[in-house]
Amino acid sequence: MIRRFGESPEAGRTYTRRVGVYALLPRNGHLLLTCQTDPGPDLQLPGGGIDPGESPVTALHREVYEETGWRIAAPRRVGAFRRFTFMPEYDLWAEKVCMVYCARPVLCMGPPTEEMHEPVWMAVADAAQMLGNAGDRHFATRIMRRL
Repeated sequence: MIRRFGESPEAGRTYTRRVGVYALLPRNGHLLLTCQTDPGPDLQLPGGGIDPGESPVTALHREVYEETGWRIAAPRRVGAFRRFTFMPEYDLWAEKVCMVYCARPVLCMGPPTEEMHEPVWMAVADAAQMLGNAGDRHFATRIMRRL
Protein backbone atom coordinates (compact mmCIF):
# COMPACT_ATOMS: atom_id res chain seq x y z
CA MET A 1 0.00 0.00 0.00
CA ILE A 2 1.38 3.39 -1.01
CA ARG A 3 0.63 6.26 1.35
CA ARG A 4 -1.70 8.93 -0.03
CA PHE A 5 -1.23 12.66 0.54
CA GLY A 6 -3.61 15.45 -0.29
CA GLU A 7 -7.21 15.25 -1.42
CA SER A 8 -9.20 12.03 -1.51
CA PRO A 9 -10.31 10.92 -4.96
CA GLU A 10 -13.73 12.28 -5.89
CA ALA A 11 -16.46 9.67 -6.32
CA GLY A 12 -17.44 9.25 -9.96
CA ARG A 13 -14.37 11.07 -11.34
CA THR A 14 -12.03 9.14 -13.63
CA TYR A 15 -8.33 9.45 -12.82
CA THR A 16 -5.48 8.47 -15.13
CA ARG A 17 -2.58 6.81 -13.35
CA ARG A 18 0.73 8.61 -13.96
CA VAL A 19 3.90 7.13 -12.53
CA GLY A 20 6.75 9.55 -11.96
CA VAL A 21 10.09 10.01 -10.24
CA TYR A 22 11.10 12.91 -7.99
CA ALA A 23 14.40 13.91 -6.43
CA LEU A 24 15.55 15.11 -3.04
CA LEU A 25 18.81 16.90 -3.90
CA PRO A 26 20.58 17.97 -0.68
CA ARG A 27 23.77 20.02 -0.65
CA ASN A 28 25.24 21.97 2.27
CA GLY A 29 21.96 22.09 4.23
CA HIS A 30 19.92 23.14 1.18
CA LEU A 31 17.74 21.35 -1.35
CA LEU A 32 17.78 21.96 -5.09
CA LEU A 33 14.13 22.45 -6.07
CA THR A 34 12.28 23.63 -9.14
CA CYS A 35 9.69 26.37 -9.33
CA GLN A 36 7.14 25.75 -12.06
CA THR A 37 6.10 29.26 -13.02
CA ASP A 38 3.01 28.45 -15.09
CA PRO A 39 0.20 28.07 -14.20
CA GLY A 40 1.93 28.45 -10.76
CA PRO A 41 4.18 29.46 -9.21
CA ASP A 42 4.52 26.03 -7.61
CA LEU A 43 7.61 24.94 -5.67
CA GLN A 44 8.34 21.26 -6.34
CA LEU A 45 10.85 18.48 -6.02
CA PRO A 46 12.39 18.14 -9.49
CA GLY A 47 10.94 15.24 -11.42
CA GLY A 48 8.11 14.04 -13.57
CA GLY A 49 6.65 11.25 -15.61
CA ILE A 50 8.47 8.18 -16.85
CA ASP A 51 8.36 7.94 -20.64
CA PRO A 52 7.36 4.63 -22.29
CA GLY A 53 10.32 2.24 -22.30
CA GLU A 54 12.32 4.43 -19.90
CA SER A 55 13.66 3.14 -16.58
CA PRO A 56 12.86 5.11 -13.41
CA VAL A 57 16.52 6.07 -12.85
CA THR A 58 16.96 7.22 -16.46
CA ALA A 59 13.77 9.27 -16.12
CA LEU A 60 15.06 10.78 -12.87
CA HIS A 61 18.32 11.93 -14.50
CA ARG A 62 16.40 13.38 -17.48
CA GLU A 63 13.75 15.16 -15.42
CA VAL A 64 16.24 16.71 -12.97
CA TYR A 65 18.34 18.00 -15.87
CA GLU A 66 15.30 19.36 -17.76
CA GLU A 67 13.89 21.17 -14.71
CA THR A 68 17.09 22.40 -13.01
CA GLY A 69 19.99 22.18 -15.48
CA TRP A 70 21.91 19.96 -13.02
CA ARG A 71 23.44 16.50 -13.42
CA ILE A 72 23.06 14.12 -10.48
CA ALA A 73 24.89 11.10 -9.05
CA ALA A 74 24.17 8.12 -6.79
CA PRO A 75 20.35 8.12 -6.83
CA ARG A 76 18.69 5.79 -4.33
CA ARG A 77 15.00 5.28 -3.80
CA VAL A 78 13.77 6.46 -0.39
CA GLY A 79 10.02 5.95 -0.71
CA ALA A 80 6.84 6.59 -2.65
CA PHE A 81 3.47 8.28 -2.30
CA ARG A 82 0.41 8.93 -4.37
CA ARG A 83 -1.90 11.87 -4.76
CA PHE A 84 -5.01 12.67 -6.73
CA THR A 85 -4.86 15.99 -8.56
CA PHE A 86 -5.79 17.96 -11.63
CA MET A 87 -2.88 18.55 -14.00
CA PRO A 88 -3.75 21.72 -15.94
CA GLU A 89 -0.81 21.38 -18.33
CA TYR A 90 -2.35 18.12 -19.57
CA ASP A 91 -6.02 18.96 -18.87
CA LEU A 92 -6.09 15.71 -16.91
CA TRP A 93 -7.28 14.37 -13.57
CA ALA A 94 -4.49 12.09 -12.41
CA GLU A 95 -3.60 9.57 -9.76
CA LYS A 96 0.08 10.45 -9.47
CA VAL A 97 2.27 7.65 -8.16
CA CYS A 98 5.44 9.43 -7.05
CA MET A 99 8.65 7.46 -6.50
CA VAL A 100 11.07 9.58 -4.47
CA TYR A 101 14.84 9.28 -4.74
CA CYS A 102 17.71 10.99 -2.94
CA ALA A 103 20.70 11.93 -5.11
CA ARG A 104 23.69 14.25 -5.14
CA PRO A 105 23.57 17.30 -7.40
CA VAL A 106 27.08 17.29 -8.90
CA LEU A 107 27.30 19.64 -11.89
CA CYS A 108 25.26 22.56 -13.18
CA MET A 109 25.21 22.34 -16.97
CA GLY A 110 23.29 25.59 -17.47
CA PRO A 111 19.69 26.76 -17.22
CA PRO A 112 16.77 24.30 -17.29
CA THR A 113 15.83 23.03 -20.72
CA GLU A 114 12.14 22.73 -19.82
CA GLU A 115 10.16 25.95 -20.17
CA MET A 116 8.47 27.47 -17.14
CA HIS A 117 10.91 25.90 -14.64
CA GLU A 118 13.46 27.73 -12.53
CA PRO A 119 15.99 26.09 -10.19
CA VAL A 120 15.80 27.19 -6.55
CA TRP A 121 18.21 26.43 -3.70
CA MET A 122 16.39 26.54 -0.38
CA ALA A 123 17.27 25.63 3.19
CA VAL A 124 15.89 22.16 3.90
CA ALA A 125 13.79 23.40 6.85
CA ASP A 126 12.19 26.09 4.64
CA ALA A 127 11.56 23.62 1.82
CA ALA A 128 9.86 21.24 4.26
CA GLN A 129 7.29 23.98 4.88
CA MET A 130 7.03 25.64 1.45
CA LEU A 131 6.91 22.82 -1.09
CA GLY A 132 3.64 22.83 -3.00
CA ASN A 133 2.29 19.41 -2.04
CA ALA A 134 2.13 17.43 1.17
CA GLY A 135 4.02 14.42 -0.19
CA ASP A 136 7.02 16.55 -1.19
CA ARG A 137 6.91 18.27 2.23
CA HIS A 138 6.83 14.88 3.98
CA PHE A 139 9.98 13.65 2.22
CA ALA A 140 11.79 16.99 2.71
CA THR A 141 11.05 16.69 6.44
CA ARG A 142 12.43 13.15 6.48
CA ILE A 143 15.69 14.22 4.83
CA MET A 144 15.96 17.22 7.18
CA ARG A 145 15.97 14.81 10.13
CA ARG A 146 18.82 12.83 8.55
CA LEU A 147 21.06 15.84 7.81
